[in-house]
Amino acid sequence: MGAQLRIYRRRIRSVKATKKITKAMELISASRIVKAQQRVAASSPYANELTRAVTAVATFSHTAHPLTTENPNPKRAAVLVIASDRGMAGAYASNAIKEGDQLTSLLRSRGLSVDHFLVGRKAVSYYKFRNREIAGSWVGFTDNPSYLHAKEIAQALLETFLNPAGADELHIVYTEFKSMVTQNPIAKRMLPLEVVEAKVEKVVLPLYEFEPSGEEVLDAVLPRYIESRIYNALLQSAASEHAARRRAMKSATDNAEELIKSLTRLANAARQAEITQEISEIVGGADALASAGAGVE
Repeated sequence: MGAQLRIYRRRIRSVKATKKITKAMELISASRIVKAQQRVAASSPYANELTRAVTAVATFSHTAHPLTTENPNPKRAAVLVIASDRGMAGAYASNAIKEGDQLTSLLRSRGLSVDHFLVGRKAVSYYKFRNREIAGSWVGFTDNPSYLHAKEIAQALLETFLNPAGADELHIVYTEFKSMVTQNPIAKRMLPLEVVEAKVEKVVLPLYEFEPSGEEVLDAVLPRYIESRIYNALLQSAASEHAARRRAMKSATDNAEELIKSLTRLANAARQAEITQEISEIVGGADALASAGAGVE
């Protein structure tokens, strides 16, 4: 009985140590979410104005540009999948990877071969474990990306897209941050560029003149547009990762508390049973001594 009590106490100490770790990770993620949300909000005005500029150039210049012209017979597609470097974030990484697999299946059903570009160790490990080819990978910054990371990724993807033997389409898979409890993995096509004009009131459209030419303006603006979209996707994914990790660690902390309560009840029951057994042994011994003394008389 004493051995059973020691086992319960050892398990309680172990769960308490785990609870301290999960609670610390929960607090760290909670503090980082605020900063990640602020960075997403700060990047939005730039992305919106850049989108407006690209819309104006692509709509009014009437210029056939490689980044805005679709290939009538596409053969290859590049897919950028943004996951995470670390785990303990629930199903965050697996959901993004699963969305990437669904997109890959859809593209292959259209007869396209797919090149995969990966962000995050979780995605890289997933593809390497399954012996899948990786066209490019970046790790080490998923929870705190910078614009330089986005620029590096955009440059590699643009080189692939502009290569005559490269990809005809470029897609991105990332996790969109909706709120602290809602993060949705989504897939979007980035290239050829799909310019969607926002609904505005009916007004007289302005006349545009592009210098030195509309094509050169697109050469300068469109790469920045791709960089901003990738940067925004990295920031959205980082905020989603922190939110998912905070939720997962809070659930783990709550489960640890419940397990500690359950083990404490079992330990108390084992201790009570041990005390009861000791009392029974003492009473039994006293009765045996009394009986022995009566027999001697």
